[in-house]
Amino acid sequence: MTDCPLTGGSARAARQAECAADEGAGQFAMEDSIEVILQDCGRVLPTSRPHPVVSACTGALLTGLYGVWSLFVTPGFRKVPWRLKVPYLPSSKDQTLNTMKLLQGRTGRLADLGSGDGRLVFAASSAGFQCAGFEINSILVAYARSKALWTGVPPCQATFVKKDFWKTDLSSYNNVTAFLAPGVMGVLGEKLLKELPDDARVIACRFPFPNWPHQSSVGSGLDETFAYDIGTVRSHLRNVPNMTV
Repeated sequence: MTDCPLTGGSARAARQAECAADEGAGQFAMEDSIEVILQDCGRVLPTSRPHPVVSACTGALLTGLYGVWSLFVTPGFRKVPWRLKVPYLPSSKDQTLNTMKLLQGRTGRLADLGSGDGRLVFAASSAGFQCAGFEINSILVAYARSKALWTGVPPCQATFVKKDFWKTDLSSYNNVTAFLAPGVMGVLGEKLLKELPDDARVIACRFPFPNWPHQSSVGSGLDETFAYDIGTVRSHLRNVPNMTV
């Protein structure tokens, strides 16, 4: 900005007019410079807009994944009361190994409640158990049966039943495995206490039974697995006030 000395008379007026003109020119020059800078930035950093084809492909992929997920999760849900619904969540490799560790030294019949794709049933059958996997999802049952046929596992070692285990009498099984959800473990515990023999062992993956003392556990965090002996659980609950067994 040009310095404007204050003088008298016409010279003073001329100086003020000259200063005003210089200020106006400087302001317009600054505005023009800012506009030019913004235009240059727009050319260097253009606004990123996804290509319509990319957007369409992404949407189709997400829709397809949701459809596949729904096929495995939703079949059979209408047959189960809302409070007992449990989504399909396959057990991890560590959970399966932990379950087998807690079944070491045991034999007999084993029921896997909500057997899914059958991975735990196959592991237990290879250890000598006579296994039955209960599953209401027809797609998962078909997959497990196909895998058993393909791998040569005989029905006397592993069978997969499309049946609601909530409506099934489990009294003939002395080993039970369950990887369900915390909201149903209390109800399941009541059912197992009514039906299982004293020498039965129950294995719960990740979610323990409320108020049940576990015999042992393996793993930690999400892979922790709990073992319960029904006879011990019954004896414990008889000594707990207001608990019926």
